[in-house]
Amino acid sequence: MIHSTAIIEPKAELASDVEIGPYSVIGADVHIGSGTKIGSHVVIQGPTTIGRNNQIFPFCSLGEAPQDKKYQGEPTTLEIGDGNTIREYCTLNRGTAQDAGVTRIGNDNWIMAYVHIAHDCRVGNHTIFANYSGLAGHVEVHDYAILGGGTLVHQFCKIGAHVITGGGSLLFKDVPTYVMAAGGQDTKPHGINAEGLKRRGFSAEAIAQIKRAYKTLYKSGLTLEQAKLELKEQLKECAEIGLLLDFLETSTRGIIR
Repeated sequence: MIHSTAIIEPKAELASDVEIGPYSVIGADVHIGSGTKIGSHVVIQGPTTIGRNNQIFPFCSLGEAPQDKKYQGEPTTLEIGDGNTIREYCTLNRGTAQDAGVTRIGNDNWIMAYVHIAHDCRVGNHTIFANYSGLAGHVEVHDYAILGGGTLVHQFCKIGAHVITGGGSLLFKDVPTYVMAAGGQDTKPHGINAEGLKRRGFSAEAIAQIKRAYKTLYKSGLTLEQAKLELKEQLKECAEIGLLLDFLETSTRGIIR
């Protein structure tokens, strides 16, 4: 299960059925759960915790020190949940003392080749990161979000649940829940991710109400505060609007327009 050329530090803790490929390096204070498979030439430094049934492909770097000049060697962490697929050449860094000290990846995420997830990011569950997408520090990506290839997200931005971005999108502000965003350097909202919502079991009525909420937010001419008041009224008819409202209430960088 562990290739003879792999280097495992004595203080690493691996479940009995973990697989480690050729020439991989597992550092001290790394904890890897049952069923996880590590490919060849992977480097994992601690403190890092990786859950169950993950598949990590060759040439990934997980748990290295954050790319932050303020970092002074504090014992920050990387936490990866269960059932994630992390493809070739991905880099996931630990957190910093200036934030909560942890970079956290949830469950059942599909992270494609050459993705970078920087220090202190929070990634939810069931997300997809297409090739070459990258998060700067302190970014939040909520459940079921999909980042198209080459999507780059500025530090401290938030990407709402069920969002989808076009390839090459540059995001300097928050993307509200349910929104499709595209446009390269001038990324704009382009309706809601209706197809994704259908695939996840949203009813036709709920999708229609979410489209109405999108029009209230982006097409009505209302200010953001006025739109939020209107959305609170729409919440009485559609519980799914609550997810959008919660996002807007916690947005700190402003939303894409």
